[in-house]
Amino acid sequence: MAGPQAEAVIDLDAYRQNLHNLAACAPDAQLMAVVKANAYGHGMAACARAAREAGADWLGVATIAEARALREAGDTGDVLCWLGSPGADFAGAIDHGIQVTASGVAQLDEIVAASSAKAKVQLKVDTGLSRNGAYGQEWPRLPDAAVAAQAAGKIAVTGVWSHLACADEPDSPANEMQERAFRDAVSAMEAAGLEPGLRHLANSAATLTRHSSHFDLVRVGIASYGINPDPALRYKTELTPVMTLRGRLAAVKRVAAGSGVSYGHTYFTERETTLGLVPMGYGDGIARTASDKAQVAVAGRRVPVAGIICMDQFVIDFGDAEAKAGDVATLFGPGADGEPSAADWAESAGTIGYEIVTRLGGRIERTYRGVR
Repeated sequence: MAGPQAEAVIDLDAYRQNLHNLAACAPDAQLMAVVKANAYGHGMAACARAAREAGADWLGVATIAEARALREAGDTGDVLCWLGSPGADFAGAIDHGIQVTASGVAQLDEIVAASSAKAKVQLKVDTGLSRNGAYGQEWPRLPDAAVAAQAAGKIAVTGVWSHLACADEPDSPANEMQERAFRDAVSAMEAAGLEPGLRHLANSAATLTRHSSHFDLVRVGIASYGINPDPALRYKTELTPVMTLRGRLAAVKRVAAGSGVSYGHTYFTERETTLGLVPMGYGDGIARTASDKAQVAVAGRRVPVAGIICMDQFVIDFGDAEAKAGDVATLFGPGADGEPSAADWAESAGTIGYEIVTRLGGRIERTYRGVR
């Protein structure tokens, strides 16, 4: 039987090696493997197991539902989640030994009210991203509230953290400003009589380039999947893209010069040529904005996307090269065989590598190499 029609091949050995290499960037810090958003599209359960095998001390996710899914998949280690709207299932998280984040006094109050057992809580401070976390005068109030809750036996504070806005721009003054604000926030926490526990600030880019931000733990997400946080970011650590996205051609046909291709005829063949049909489209998360710009690789040769990417399929132009239905077209991968990278597709689509891999779904089948 032939392989899947549309397939994302996940190389877990490459993922483990990336984690080892990232851990070496911060040898004095613990490592959190971030597996939110289905492990950035790579498959959360499989990547979580591989991360533990690679020695990850922590797993990080955004939502309680993601953390609960890790427990249901058999993970028993330290897990932190950090994004919850009012009414979130904090009781369910606490009952499953999941550590939760309080980003303000009201959220801490909700955690305390929900817990039948002592909740393990980390405090988040907004140091300049202006996203989640206690900001301004809310920060002194949050440690004070945590002191009272801990004294009452309701919670155990296990850490304090924040998130960098410009770590993928190492020379940005925002990095120093945020790091200083984080240190000040930790000092204020200690002055309130609260042990900070694990202090963490560094994301992937800061893990790679900013040693002073490593503190007690680093959180690695996109870099662990072998994708540069920003195409302009320079680092020495070797990282290998973990995902290869490919599909088997559904059809191949020879057409005349001047043939319009796909919806709207944004592409016309310049001469008689061979067209191939790749059975993936924006219904599977393939970026429509990459129409007429991106390339795929077939038998080691790059071939352009011809015309608009449709919901289920898109067309590629082989010219006079030989091709047949069933041939494998590789959209992106590590590049060892000349195929484009996820970063290449991101450039064609006018977006970032994160979005190229995270949005994949639909009918794409994930298969895994390096399963232990």
